[in-house]
This record gives sequence, structure tokens and C-alpha cells, in this order.
Amino acid sequence: MLRIAENIQINSALLVRSVDFMVYEELDLGTENLNSFFNPRTIAVIGASNREGSLGARIFCNLLESYHGSVFPVNPFRSTVQGIAAYSSVNRVPSKIDLAIIATPAHTIPQIVEECGKAGVQSIIIVSAGFSENDKAGQELTRKILEHKRAYGMRIIGPNSFGVIRPKMNLYATFAEKKAIPGKIACISQSAALCGSVLDWSFETQVGLSAVVSTGSTLDVDLGDLIDYFGADPQTRSIMLYVESIKNLRSFMSAARGFARTKPIVLVKAGRSMESRDFRLPHVSQLGGEDAIYDAAFRRVGVVRVETLNELFDCAKALSMQPNPNDDNLTIITNASGPGLLAVDQLIARGGKLSQISNASAENLRSILPYYCSISNPIDILEEATPERFRKIMQVCLNDPSISNLLIIYTPLGATSPFIMADTAIELAKQTRKNLLISLMGEDTICQEARRTLHRNGIPAFRTPEEAVRTFMYMYAYTQNLKLLYQTPEELPLNVDTPIYLKATIRQAFCEGRNVLNLPESLRFLEAYKIPTINTRVACTIEDAAAIASEFGYPVIMKPLFCSMQGSFEIEGLASEVCSPSEVPVMFNILANKTKNLNNPADFQGIAIQPKLHKNGYRLFVGSRKNAQFGAVILFGTGGTTPDFIKDISIGFPPLNQILARQILESAKGLQLAHDIQSASALQTGLVEEILVKFSQLITDFPEIMEVDINPIVAEGNNACAVDARVTIDRDRIMREVADHHEHLVIAPYPRKYVTKRTLKNGVQVKLRPIKPEDETRFNELFKSLSEESVRFRFFETIKEMSHDTLTRYCNLDYDREIAVVAELQNDGRIIGVVRLILDAGGKNGEFAIMVGDSWHGLGLGSKLMDHIVDIAKDLKLETIYSYVTRANIKMINMCGKKGFEIKPMDEYTINMSKRILL
Repeated sequence: MLRIAENIQINSALLVRSVDFMVYEELDLGTENLNSFFNPRTIAVIGASNREGSLGARIFCNLLESYHGSVFPVNPFRSTVQGIAAYSSVNRVPSKIDLAIIATPAHTIPQIVEECGKAGVQSIIIVSAGFSENDKAGQELTRKILEHKRAYGMRIIGPNSFGVIRPKMNLYATFAEKKAIPGKIACISQSAALCGSVLDWSFETQVGLSAVVSTGSTLDVDLGDLIDYFGADPQTRSIMLYVESIKNLRSFMSAARGFARTKPIVLVKAGRSMESRDFRLPHVSQLGGEDAIYDAAFRRVGVVRVETLNELFDCAKALSMQPNPNDDNLTIITNASGPGLLAVDQLIARGGKLSQISNASAENLRSILPYYCSISNPIDILEEATPERFRKIMQVCLNDPSISNLLIIYTPLGATSPFIMADTAIELAKQTRKNLLISLMGEDTICQEARRTLHRNGIPAFRTPEEAVRTFMYMYAYTQNLKLLYQTPEELPLNVDTPIYLKATIRQAFCEGRNVLNLPESLRFLEAYKIPTINTRVACTIEDAAAIASEFGYPVIMKPLFCSMQGSFEIEGLASEVCSPSEVPVMFNILANKTKNLNNPADFQGIAIQPKLHKNGYRLFVGSRKNAQFGAVILFGTGGTTPDFIKDISIGFPPLNQILARQILESAKGLQLAHDIQSASALQTGLVEEILVKFSQLITDFPEIMEVDINPIVAEGNNACAVDARVTIDRDRIMREVADHHEHLVIAPYPRKYVTKRTLKNGVQVKLRPIKPEDETRFNELFKSLSEESVRFRFFETIKEMSHDTLTRYCNLDYDREIAVVAELQNDGRIIGVVRLILDAGGKNGEFAIMVGDSWHGLGLGSKLMDHIVDIAKDLKLETIYSYVTRANIKMINMCGKKGFEIKPMDEYTINMSKRILL
């Protein structure tokens, strides 16, 4: 098994090895089950043919021409194919086949897949079409293929796949006639036709590709699997995706989040205009569209979404060549004022800024440029600019510490040729790590070849200034997405345990045949999660209503309660203000009669009475909907029932922390406007963030909830109060007795079930709990408490401190992929130890690591952490957990030996320890 770069976690007594994302050899990480697609030693083409123009003929010809491995034609009707001896079935091939490519009629494929399974084939690409999900025949063929796949443990790309291409390895397992230039961009596409366009673009621009993969119908291998593979692939620096739909969103988002930090993922999704019918509020025709939810999902995991194919190519190209911009300040050098102004317009329109040139650089520019040239940004050096003038101006800007991003605009009308311009840029780029983009305008062969030369040397070149600026702002968006994703959130007070008594409220409504909880029941959920609510009392008689109103003081709001109606919060005429005792009986009767006319009289449950709030507060909306694809989605914006209400909605996904809640808050357009026109005291964002985080926990804890609407929450200063709420239950989910508790979430929530308590040998109590992003400071304190020797063993060198970026790798985890459990002192909250379990991409095995603070050795903490992680591995249904230690780590080896681990020497320095979990 080939390994990835080691990351040692130790204390002076316990030394174990875990994985990091820095690859130096062939990848492991459980992606070996896809390796036979992209690094096969033997290939069988089933349906290989001599018939010119057939898919089987093209695929076999491509492989014969380029691939260095063994390629076998399979055709039961021919003894030879293209001069090579053919075999009647894959079972007759004399070698074990790593990859089978099937290009035969659809009805034959289930049997062929079964034959491949019996022959021990690891991977299959089905290029054939005819598996429509809309007809019974296609569905039956698909069912049979999946049945054989599961029986033999194979992986399948397709059906209806263009195939796969691995240029550096000369692997062209495709029917395409064109080749690709080896490079650093992996293209994954759900459109076979787009793969052909990618090959054209690569050849035309000389931008290289590490792989081209057509997913086809994603019967098995999906986008998440492929992101996992190319995220760990040392040949790939960035990933570009063409997406039409995503079947397994949780897998996709987990994979994208796992690698977006190290491999930029750029995506274009077709179908932006399609609207979702899942999100509706009364009086509002459309609350949110499917495309808006996708936007929010991509931001959540750090994916850059672009709008067009050209932007996809440009952005993937630039991110594979240039460093990520740390700011949106751009310096523009141009030899023509018009294109420079167009670049400025595009930059400002997209929210970017022009860099401020330092005084020293301004003086240098004055000494170089004629007096009639502009030295402000954009710097116009005019058409007369010589190659030497270009060089000097670029050098000044690249040397300016206040300039980090530079765009050169060249129009081929002046005194400098495109090739000299390109050579100058290539030479200077070698001296800097700053972002350098070139807009080399012109469509003649000279300009085209100059752009290709720039690409071959790692400098992104564009036909127009607008293309360059758009790409720069997408690059900055990627940086911002990652910063927001990995900021350290503030710790907010949350419930430790789910309020179980609320389950009874849901069950009672279910048994009564109700889908909607009434107002007091709904507010009870908010109160349980410490979301402030208005005092609400229910009156079943006029006498009760008068007493409650008198107690509250006038004016009050009276609202009828009913159990079957599923209308809005404020149906016209059914919520009324009462200003005096004499109005109470009159209004009570009016509301009761109106309700009984709208519903079955038996549904009337009384009148809810609330004190009237002041009008000065800001009205907010917080809600949740279950989407068929995304599960529970959180909605936030300005409250109300006006047509503008819909425009202010922003979208997020549970679970939330304080930083993620702030992102949702800042995305709400209406609230952004409110901040511009109101004083800071009008709306304390910290209070709103806390409400969103608590609401997120509520949604996480109750998969039985279909919808929640809180409208409005009235917020002012440091106070907030939910006035109206409605909870709708998911009857189908309640009727399913066995279900994944978190199946309603597209992102893994905090695994509270792994929280437990232990007592050390000295009597000190510790809490063992999964780590969370808020632990960054405490985890850093544990690191600082380690002795110099422990740090040196851990990192192979002396490290004085961990950066924020490094700390987030340990604290901000995707719990679908990695669990780290900290040992926290009960008395002061200090972290004194940690155990970490990293799952392989296949989810069957995991690698563990333990770290214990030096002053806590010898108290049994390492043993307790080890036992806990074994229990977690059992809960995750892992087959094996393993670790690597140095031979000198006797205490760790002995401890694991006593706990049933198998101890095997790997080399003269390293020991492998493994334990079977599921026998």
C-alpha cells in the first residue's frame, strides 16, 4: 500500500502516525478502489470492433495508439479486432482485467457486468446509452447492473459515459478522437459533449489537463467519489466541474469541503432558471428557488460557482497557475486607456477595488514615464510604450509591497510585440509570488500564440480585460469562501441534550391527525432552545380572555387557535389589536366565529393573547424547510408579508456555528440595507447570530419537523422576541420507525452521542467529547504545553507555534470523515489530550492518533482515549483501525498490544498496529 506524507502525533510516551493532505506518492486515502480507472495495468474493451465509426472501434484504437498497458479486445463474433486476437468473453482473457470498457447494446450489459464480476474485474466504464430512468426497461436494466455490482464489489462509471482520459499516462479510454495536453486541471463533467469542448479548449489555449472524466448517469461512481480521488491526486492542482444535478449531495459536500482548501474547485451548473416548489409561504408566491439553495451549498463548502463555460475554463486555469489572492485590490497597467477603463468598470461592478500605489512607487513611475502619462491606477503607459517601458513599470509595481495583484492589458497597436510582452511577463513572474494576469487583446495568430506561450509558463492570459477581471474576482471569492469557512467561531451557550418532552408534543399532534402545531406548542419549541418568545396565554372563554388582557395591560393582540388550518401567521382579520376591556368580549366572539366558518368548529382551540410590542423593533424572519435534495434548509431575512419579503431571504444549512450564522445574516439583502440606514444599536448582530445557532440546533435535533416559520422575531438593541411561530411535522418521517436520525441534514452535525465522562487514576474527572471549531484556542494551549521533545517527535522539527490555518485542520472537522475527541477538564475546561480517527475515503477503515499533554502522562488518559475511539469505530461500523509508531515508542506498542492490536514491523524504524473492529 502506497502512503501519503506522514503527520506524527505524539507525546513523549505515546507516538502514533496519522495522515495529512500533502501527497508525495500515489494516493491512498481509500481511493485505491478508483485507481484502476485511472491507472489500470490491463484493459478489456468489450464491444471492440473493426467497424469504422463505431464506439468500440474508436475506444480500442485510442488505447492501442497510446496506452502502455495491456489492452484486450472482447467480441464474440470476431477472432481478431484491428489485427489483435479477440476473445469471446472477458472470462476468456488470459490476464486479470483491472478495467473493462463496455460499448455494446444496453440489453446485453447486465449479463456482461455479471461476467466481469465473476472474472474479478475491478472497474467498469459503460459508454452505452439506453438506461433512461423514465421507462421501465431502462429501470430494470439499471436494477440488474446494480445487483451485480454489489454482489462482486465492482465500481462503475456511466452508463452513457464519454470515458476517461489521463493525458500524462497516455490513457485515452474514450471514443474521442482528440488528445489532451498534460497539465494540472482535472475536468469532471456530467455532459459527454462538454468533454469534447474541454479537449478543444486545452489544445487551443495550451492549458494542460490532469484528467477528463465523463460521469454519465452516475449509476455508481459519483461526483463526491471523483472529488475524493482528484483531491488526493498529486497531478491535479485544481478541479473544474460541469454539473446538471447532484444525486448524493451529502457525499458531494463532504468531499468538496474536504479538498477545497488545498485544491480549488470551480463549478458551473446548468439549470439556473429552474425554480423549486418546495419553499412557499402564504401571501408569497415563491420564497426560494432550487438554484439559490445550490448557491448557498457551494459557498458553504468553499466551491467557486461561475456562470458560463468560458468562466469555468478561465477560472480553473487561473487557480491552477496563480496563488490565491488575499485581497480584492487590483493594479492595472495598460497601453490603451479604453480597455483600462473597461477593466475598472468591471472591477468596481463586481465589488473589487483599485490598489493604492505607494508614494515611493509613484515617484519611480514619474521618473520612468513621460509627463503626459497617468501614474494613478490604472497606469496608462500609452501605445508608444516600448518593451523597456513595459518592463520597468511592471518591475516597479511588482516591487511595491502595497500591490499584491497585477493585471497587464496589452493592445497590439503600439511599439511592443505580443511575444516580447509575453517574454517580459514570464521573466518577471519568476521573481514574484504575486498574482499576475495578462489581457493580451487580439485574435490574429501572433496574439493567440503569445497567449499559449503565457499559459505554458503558468501565467493566465485572456482575450479581453473583462474576462481577466471577472476571473480575478472569482479567484478572490474562492479565498473569501475559505476564510469564512475556517474562521474560528465564538462559543455560544447551547443545550447539551435534546428536550425529549417535545417529542411527546409531536407524537400527540400526529395521533390527533394534525400536521401543524398550534401557536403555544410551536413557541414551546423555541423556549426549550432559549430563543426568546413573547408571553402568550390561551383563553377558552370570554372571562379568561378578559382576565389575561387585564393582567398584560392594554393594548393586547388576540389571535384564534385552530389545529387543522395550514395558512399563514397573519391571515387577514384573524389577528386583532384590542385596546380596552370593553373590546375583549366583542373581539373574542368575532374571532371565534370567523375561525369556525373557516374550519371545522371542533378545531377551534381558543384565543391566544399577547401583549403588543413597540413598533420600533426590527422584524426578522427565521424558518426552515425540508427540501427533497438538500434536507433541512434554514431561511433568514426581514419579516413580514409584503412582496419585498421574498427578496430579503438568505439560505443556510444546519448545523450552524457563530461564523456560519453571520454569513447568513450578512447575505440577507434587506438587513444589509438596514445596517446602512439604521444605527448600530437598532440591531445587535451577535444576538441574531445566537438565535440562528440555537434554531439550527433545534432543526438538527428534530428530524420529525418538516417546516418551521418564526415570523416575526422583533429585535431591537440587545433584545429580541419571537411573536409568531408555526411548526409543521413530517408525518412520513414519524411513521418510519427505523431511520437515520440525521438523514434530514446534508452536512454532518456535531456528534453529541460521543460525549462521555471518565475518571483518571488521580481522581480527576474529564469529559471526553468531539472537538469543535470553537476549541481552537484551547487546542493551541495543549500544543504549547508539550515539551520540546514531544514537539520535535511530532513534527520532526522544533515548532514554536501553530498557525490558524494549521489549527483549523485539527478543530474544524467534517464529522462524516474524521472524528477527534478531546479530554476536557471538568473544573476549568482545559483540553489535556486528544484522539483522532481519520476515515479512509471508502469509509471502511480508519487511522487513529493520540496526543496527551506532558503533565498528564501516567494517569491512564491515553488508555481511556483509546477505548473511546474503538467504541466510536464500532459505532461507525469500521472494519479496521490502524496506526504507525516508531519502534522506540514502547509504551504505546505495549498498550495497544494489551488491547488486542496486531503488531507488525514495517521497516527498521516503523511499527504498524491494527485492530479488527467488525469480525
